[in-house]
Amino acid sequence: MDYNSIETALMEPEEKELVEYIFRVIPDQDRGELTGDDILLVLDLMDDYLEEQGLLSENPETGEMEYAEGEVDETAQLDYVLAAMKEEGRPISAVQVQLIQDAELQYGIEKGYYEEE
Repeated sequence: MDYNSIETALMEPEEKELVEYIFRVIPDQDRGELTGDDILLVLDLMDDYLEEQGLLSENPETGEMEYAEGEVDETAQLDYVLAAMKEEGRPISAVQVQLIQDAELQYGIEKGYYEEE
C-alpha cells in the first residue's frame, strides 16, 4: 500500500492498522485502483454519516468520539459515501464501499469494539 501521501503519513497508529487490515481483507480482484487514502476517506465519510444521524458525537469532557446506541441504515450510509466520493472526484464502486464497511465491522468485532450480531 502506498504511504507516500500526506493523508496516510499523518494517521494515528491504530488508524493505520485499521486501513492496512481493510486493504488486506479486500480481494485483489475487487480492490482495483483503491488506495489507502480512499479507504481512509470512506472511513471518515462513514463517521460523518453517523454524526449527521446523531449516532456519533464528541464527548465534551474527554474530547473522545463516542457512539450512541442505535441502528445504522447501511444502505443510506452507502449512498451517502458514494455521493461524497463522487463529489470528491474519487471513483469508487458500491462493492468497494460495501467491502470497506464489512471489513471495518469485522475489525471492530475482532478488537472488541462491536458485538457480533
